[in-house]
Amino acid sequence: MRQPNGVRRPDPRPRPHAVGQSRAARLNGAPAAATTAHRAASRVIDVLELLATRGEALGLKELSAATATPKSSLLPLLRTLSARGYLAQGRQGDYQLGPKALELGASAPSHHELCDIARPTLVELMRRTDETVFLATLASDGAASVYVDKVESSQMIRYSAGVGDRRPVHATSTGKTLLAFQPAERREEILGSIHLERHTDRTIINVPALRAALEEIRRRGVGVSMDELVPGAAGVAAPIFDRYGEVSGACTIAAPTDRVRGRVHELTAEVKAAARTISGRLGYVRRKEGTS
Repeated sequence: MRQPNGVRRPDPRPRPHAVGQSRAARLNGAPAAATTAHRAASRVIDVLELLATRGEALGLKELSAATATPKSSLLPLLRTLSARGYLAQGRQGDYQLGPKALELGASAPSHHELCDIARPTLVELMRRTDETVFLATLASDGAASVYVDKVESSQMIRYSAGVGDRRPVHATSTGKTLLAFQPAERREEILGSIHLERHTDRTIINVPALRAALEEIRRRGVGVSMDELVPGAAGVAAPIFDRYGEVSGACTIAAPTDRVRGRVHELTAEVKAAARTISGRLGYVRRKEGTS
């Protein structure tokens, strides 16, 4: 029915919405296809972040529940990520981060610069100590350290791990060292959010004890752990600072506990010297006490 002067009266009946278009998208005028694409991208990021944070393989059912995504919608994404190497699927059908995801993280500009600068010193440190040496940074969630480079010992019995591997921040010399030298506010934020899981009878599982251990590391300038994550494995780590005086990584010597126990003083001196060399190459200038 037309009104005078040809103006059409608005139809009071609600117009049907496109199938699958969210209410927010309708209100903002966003096309349904664009909204669906954004949702898929968000789900991909959710899956990658979840697997990185958990540090363990998860099945389709667990991933579906954790990301609030229907299994029918999630499965095609998981298959695509697996085909492209960003996820790896185990024999039981569970998923974990694949080599492409680990390579992508390790190739970030800051990590790339740190690895290039640190590499010669890591090689020399391995030669001097004949033990495996790692370069690590703190994961974005603060719950773990991540190995970004390594120089493996040639000894028959040695500590072995891969680039991209995560280790819980509270149960290793590397993680505690990285945490100890974070700005106070960030350090307390992490302490308030991480789960202190027990791995051995030497693992620190309460915040006051961990806070005391971090203070000791800050005082000594080095972190030492023995049998805290795995029985028989030990590490000695020192912080690496950038030109702004912020901790950008940690240099770690890892070896069987029996070999570390008798060489703690020697390995401490070696790893601290290596970390100072790398820090200097990053532009760090240590200020004397009492100066600004």
